Amino acid sequence: MRQQGDIGTAGTRDLSLEREATRFREDVISGLGTSPKRLSSRYFYDAEGDRLFQKIMACEDYYVTRAEDEVLREQAPDVLQALSGGRNGLDLVELGAGDGAKTKHLLRRALQEGRTLRYRPTDISAHALRGLELALGREMPALAVCGEQGEYFELIRRGFVERGTPTAVMLLGSNIGNLPHERARVLLKGVADQMAPDDRFLVGFDRKKDPAMILRAYNDREGHTRAFNLNLLHRMNRELGMDFNPERFIHAPVYDPGSGQAKSFLVSTCQQEVHLPGQGEPFRFRAWEAVQTEMSQKYDDAMIGALAQDAGLRIAARFTDGRGLFSDVVFARRD
Repeated sequence: MRQQGDIGTAGTRDLSLEREATRFREDVISGLGTSPKRLSSRYFYDAEGDRLFQKIMACEDYYVTRAEDEVLREQAPDVLQALSGGRNGLDLVELGAGDGAKTKHLLRRALQEGRTLRYRPTDISAHALRGLELALGREMPALAVCGEQGEYFELIRRGFVERGTPTAVMLLGSNIGNLPHERARVLLKGVADQMAPDDRFLVGFDRKKDPAMILRAYNDREGHTRAFNLNLLHRMNRELGMDFNPERFIHAPVYDPGSGQAKSFLVSTCQQEVHLPGQGEPFRFRAWEAVQTEMSQKYDDAMIGALAQDAGLRIAARFTDGRGLFSDVVFARRD
């Protein structure tokens, strides 16, 4: 991460390098010092992680991207209408924007319709935001773009909805599925508390389906997800000076169709120790001990409705791809 300041023509705000590095170190100490061990998926996304995630999204086994892209490409006019409520002007805030590829369907449609639109992408990765801003500057020079770096809950604490400005918030790509239920509820409620009655909140939900299809998405035949997970070990070596040997770990994804949870693990293939400079005791791994790196919740209609109810939201519109793999759900405040 780079120091706070402008990092592009749209004025993206960076987090402090020192603060982010300190948090990374503290989270690694906490996660590897507990039992069972875990590492936060937020640290997947350095420059190499961004590159690998783009490969995952493009690969044949990862259906999620294609399914949601179909929704936003084929139903862009209806989605935009649901988000704007018939208003011409709109602030479109996207949490975890990434490369913005799917959102561009909505942005192009809004420009074609002559809407007054300001796009406000946010992402934990400064690298991803910079790339998105540069791409939009080339592809849609008439579009007003103002990005901000940050993690979902940090952005909610800072506040991101401007009073008096019609706002639509988006969380695409099944990012909501990376959160345990209570954290997902807190996120939705945090957004709902900032929304005016006419504001809208679109959330992408990966739906429950054939377990084999879900497991392939997290264990693709091209090996991109494996490399994506192992890059986390390389990142800790690069940025924290640790001495992980990635060849002593394997990537092991699992899916539980009962709970609807897909989880990814890095598993130590032998008894070993890993050192962190400045940390007195090494981190000890037993043979076949697992470190959880990711969780992705899959939803059905009942689960989506319950989550909305708990967060004080109601379903205003629902859009689904042709095979029923993925749903983009538009929420409004339940007053």
